[in-house]
Amino acid sequence: MPPRRRASHSLESVLGEAVALLDEAGEQALTFRALAARLGGGVASIYWYVANREELLDRATDVVMAEVLERVEAIDAGQDPVAVLRAMSLTLFDEMVRRPWFATYMLRNTGLQPHAMRMFDLIGQQVMRLGLTPREEFHAVSSLLSYVVGVAVDMAQPPPQEFLDSDMEPAEFLAMYADRWRALDPATHPFAHRIADVFAVHDDAEVFRAGLDMFLAGLRERAVAGQEL
Repeated sequence: MPPRRRASHSLESVLGEAVALLDEAGEQALTFRALAARLGGGVASIYWYVANREELLDRATDVVMAEVLERVEAIDAGQDPVAVLRAMSLTLFDEMVRRPWFATYMLRNTGLQPHAMRMFDLIGQQVMRLGLTPREEFHAVSSLLSYVVGVAVDMAQPPPQEFLDSDMEPAEFLAMYADRWRALDPATHPFAHRIADVFAVHDDAEVFRAGLDMFLAGLRERAVAGQEL
């Protein structure tokens, strides 16, 4: 048997094209066949660099995280820790909104995602400055990341079929739903009535930022309460 020839491309080019394919067409479009076609080689050549599709997704995610990490590390880490956490969260969230596939695979395999692990630690380092217990710190970081990732993943979901079939503008569709809420019995749905006007004109990114600020305000309050004990 002749010796096995190594593919002419590199791990960097494989991951770069994988990220490009994910950005263009989403996770379902990332197959070894499609990737090989972009690279100009055979499917077998990709196996020089990754063992399977799951490893490819994990490594591609970490390539993007490396870019996010550069922006996060540029944040002035010496300012108020809650302000730093807010800036970090918004930086991460913005990238997840821009790349809907990214949030799904972040921190899924920290052995293959050193940049994601670094991000996790940088967030934790700011929480450590608040004077909480290790358990509280773990809960705070985990909850913060769950919120950021969860909202980003939810925003990445395709719009409901009812909207696609309606031929409405987003504002019209929200207004229609708000009218439905106003038509509900106020005795059994008082909250829906109370916030219908707000829902009709809400912006998902604004809702995210408001929720983030509420979470961080609670975290600060907990830190202050702990220091007073």
